[in-house]
Amino acid sequence: MNRGQDPQQAEKKADVHECRVIIIGNEKGGAGKSTVAMHLSIALLRMGKKVGVIDLDVRQRTFTRYFENRARWIKSTGSNIPMPETLRVDASSARNLDEAEAEESNRFLDSLKRLKASCDYVIVDAPGGDTFLSRLAHSSADTLITPLNDSFVDFDLLGDVNPQSLEVVRPSFYAEMVWACRKHKAQTTRKPIDWIVMRNRMSPLEARNKQRVGEALDNLAKRIGFRLAPGLSERVIYRELFPMGLTLLDLTEEGSNITFTMSHVAARQELRDLLILLKFPGLAGADIGF
Repeated sequence: MNRGQDPQQAEKKADVHECRVIIIGNEKGGAGKSTVAMHLSIALLRMGKKVGVIDLDVRQRTFTRYFENRARWIKSTGSNIPMPETLRVDASSARNLDEAEAEESNRFLDSLKRLKASCDYVIVDAPGGDTFLSRLAHSSADTLITPLNDSFVDFDLLGDVNPQSLEVVRPSFYAEMVWACRKHKAQTTRKPIDWIVMRNRMSPLEARNKQRVGEALDNLAKRIGFRLAPGLSERVIYRELFPMGLTLLDLTEEGSNITFTMSHVAARQELRDLLILLKFPGLAGADIGF
């Protein structure tokens, strides 16, 4: 170390490993949160990155079951398809609210610290409600991805809109929660949270409602500061893949028994487009080989 150099600065320079924490968050169910988390995890693995995942949805556990199905499929077929390091955070059994929150907080932060030490990316499936654990996860995000069904019913998750002018009347409780988490992270770590809203399950038809939702989202994005991304279209294949624990990127593996179609090619392109738009550090110019 050079004379007069701050030991903390020297330690930071020596520690070149960086891990990006990706939170998949949405207070409403049925928007494809776990499907997005699963496909993003496998996509990054297939790009040669080390990935860790955490399931914080202590009630639904869809993300956990997805990987349990995948592990069974690997065991039954002898396949060597990629698998991330998986951790789950269980709900506290303490009856005292403060004790329960402290216990769950420690479990999550310990799991996050463990994965960040060895992974390039950690993907967290956040709880589907405004809970202490959900707020803690959102505040830990480097990237927050909010899948949203392409309708005004789900738009209400983000804000109240004037039905005639499509101007935003006020942000929703979820948008205000995200704002509070972004403010907290900026104050404590001096780092921003990159918030991306995905228009999931979009219809291929240029319907008037689709255009109006898009205009309203553009207005809201300018007001509360998120980026818009095209998401994953509605496809039956996603429901068919869940019991096997497979993703669109596994369909050409031996033993999948699913015919690879042009629809699946288009779905893979949607995933590639999403990865490009997310602009993760370390992926700029990287070859997306799927």
